[in-house]
Amino acid sequence: MRSIWNGAISFGLVSIPIKLMNATESHSVSFRQIHMEDGGRIRYRKVCELEDREVTQDEIGKAYEDADGSMIPITDDDLTQLPIPTARTIEIVAFVPEERIDPLQMGSAYYLAASGAPAAKPYTLLREALKRSNRVAIAKFALRGRERLGMLRVVGDAIAMHGLLWPDEVRAPEGVAPDAGVTVRDQELDLADALMDTLGEIDLDDLHDEYREALEEVIAAKAAGETPRESPEPAAPGKVLDLMAALEGSVRAARESRGGERAGAAEGAEVRSLPRRAASARRTPKETGGKKSTSTAAKKPAAKKAEAKKSTASATGKPAAKSGRAAKKTADPGTAKKATGKGATTRNTASKGTAKKTAPRKRSA
Repeated sequence: MRSIWNGAISFGLVSIPIKLMNATESHSVSFRQIHMEDGGRIRYRKVCELEDREVTQDEIGKAYEDADGSMIPITDDDLTQLPIPTARTIEIVAFVPEERIDPLQMGSAYYLAASGAPAAKPYTLLREALKRSNRVAIAKFALRGRERLGMLRVVGDAIAMHGLLWPDEVRAPEGVAPDAGVTVRDQELDLADALMDTLGEIDLDDLHDEYREALEEVIAAKAAGETPRESPEPAAPGKVLDLMAALEGSVRAARESRGGERAGAAEGAEVRSLPRRAASARRTPKETGGKKSTSTAAKKPAAKKAEAKKSTASATGKPAAKSGRAAKKTADPGTAKKATGKGATTRNTASKGTAKKTAPRKRSA
């Protein structure tokens, strides 16, 4: 990497000679202006207004335009003799936690390289001190004709510096937020959280400039005399009328795009139907005259239960609790025969008599 500035880091009484290099590079595709009729390049020439002629770079200097339009020349010597200590020095003024720096202030990024063998020791000292303190250094430096603010931090085994805007250069967000009175429900926040969880994290190294890649394909196709392939027309976005529906649809789409890995237990659960209950006496209408229907007595378990209750009543001489239904079912020999099936042959005359005695007792509905 080519250095763009040489100077030193001032760390108290310690001076660290360094070289400043750009830490980033632009991969954007640049264009030239041409004359559409014949393809000729359109160029800009630097012309002196007073002499009406083109001038060379050696003849061009700097000047400040005053309020009345007059020009005040400023030479390079004027800039180098400015009474500031940061003309060729990155002066560290404080050490603060990194979270104190507002990302809105961050600008260009640079690498600071140790310049020569004598700079290796103090350079390493500053780097390790920043690591151990978990803080960043705030510094002032002069670059391209003006004093700037910078933040020094450790990146790998190197020290990087981010150019910072001065605090008064960051605008306040007045009039940016929507008017007051907007209420967000807990259900909407829950869906927003679910959407964030579904989207999850991503490795930033996997992201790339798809627009630049598509543009390079167009340039390559036209250079080869081919027709660039047409890209599919993007679908027109629909109007969001229901925020909850939009959030639910977003969560659903995100889960589908992720292959259903985090679809959730609710979506992946097995649905089983409950077994149907056998027909009960509640489906049979009551007979007129207050008598219970005996059509459901054909169930063998019910008949056995009735027998047990009747035998208890015979042994004690008292009707068992809730034996009214069983007694009434056995009052009619024909009905009892249907109700007990094979068990009807085991009944005796004494049990029938007992059933008749208990028949008048009616069970409350």
